[in-house]
Amino acid sequence: MEHTVLKGIYVPLVTPFAADGSVALDALEKLAGSVLDGGAAGLVALGTTGEPATLGADERRAVTEVCAAVCADRGAQLVVGVGGAGTGAAAEELAGVGRVPGVAAALVTVPSFVRPGEAGTVAHFRALAAASPVPLVVYHIPYRTGQSLTAGVLRELAALPGVVGVKYATGGLDQDAVELLADPPAGFAVLTGEDAFLAPMLALGAAGGILASAHLATARFVELAAAWECGDVPRARALGHRLTALTLAAFAAPNPAVVKGVLHAQGRIPTPDVRLPLLPAGPAEVARALELASGLDH
Repeated sequence: MEHTVLKGIYVPLVTPFAADGSVALDALEKLAGSVLDGGAAGLVALGTTGEPATLGADERRAVTEVCAAVCADRGAQLVVGVGGAGTGAAAEELAGVGRVPGVAAALVTVPSFVRPGEAGTVAHFRALAAASPVPLVVYHIPYRTGQSLTAGVLRELAALPGVVGVKYATGGLDQDAVELLADPPAGFAVLTGEDAFLAPMLALGAAGGILASAHLATARFVELAAAWECGDVPRARALGHRLTALTLAAFAAPNPAVVKGVLHAQGRIPTPDVRLPLLPAGPAEVARALELASGLDH
């Protein structure tokens, strides 16, 4: 297995729905192409933003195949989300991901709900990494999984063969993030999953981010990452503040309701619909995020 290097801005694609409730694959294809044309390094299919828990197996497969084709066409990286609280079920999902051509990595959640402890989490990823046909990115999001991990445990995970990064989404910029980025493990990409904390995480040395709000201003998020990398601090700080306002607006309702509302208002997807138990964002929430996204075009 080749070592996958992850760097830059990745967009965890929404799953657009047609008026009849089916997955709008044509809209998905166009949306995927538009964010890659905006400079994104790659796509995440079936991340939380894509509502994978509400999709059937055939729908998940179709979404993955569309994203894979667009990434192959543009030479971009595809990361595929894998869930499941059980190690066996996650291993089966990974086997399926391995059958999709060109997948750069799988984004695998820390086991949710069962709270196996840090040792159990390490054992879970050790078993998956040994069996997986593709490299793994640990999805660390304790407010969804119920399982916290220290910087030390993340270093243990980074040392596992086949584990190439972490999506770090702890709800803020915490001590473990600072500790991890002060001496990042070699070959292990720290990607923030907290949109509003992209700028400070980049300033500390994060490799990039997996960001739902990057649907709405992809080129600006890419510009922010480039500004930090080249050391243009005044430009990075000013742009970071503007993007923070957008990201806070994009999460004013449970994700991805606001993002879908804005994408629909922009004519990029056929409906703003989400599937239950999510509900659509309110008009005021969508209008505010749309206003901020439009302002970033200037």
